[in-house]
Amino acid sequence: MLRVEFEEIEQVADARFRFAVIVSRFQNRYVYCKHRKRDTWEIPGGTREPGEAILETARRELFEETGAKDFELHPVCAYAVVRSEKSYGLLCFAEIRDLDALPDSEIERIDLFEAAPERMTYPEIQPLLFDRVRQWIKEFHIC
Repeated sequence: MLRVEFEEIEQVADARFRFAVIVSRFQNRYVYCKHRKRDTWEIPGGTREPGEAILETARRELFEETGAKDFELHPVCAYAVVRSEKSYGLLCFAEIRDLDALPDSEIERIDLFEAAPERMTYPEIQPLLFDRVRQWIKEFHIC
């Protein structure tokens, strides 16, 4: 059994962030990725590389998984996936202004959705992340 916890970014030491996940919008619809080896949808994101700042991870993963080349990135909060230990990620929101072709990667394609798709790769985690970002968008009146 796992659970997801949300924390302020400042409460988590930078070195503890292992992932960045970026709920993204393009033309008022949410961007989701389909991995080549799965038949479900996922929020763009991925693992931090050695020596990489966590915001750089978010920028790199957003480009690699969506082809986004012009976007505004907003850190939202830290989140932890708790199993036997806590694994921390940075949750971000991106307003994408321009999408280019997908780079060659594990992502087969992207699609745009009005709301979170029903068939998600990590159904016990990603709907919570999506809801947290939507709450943040409403709180800060980001259209």
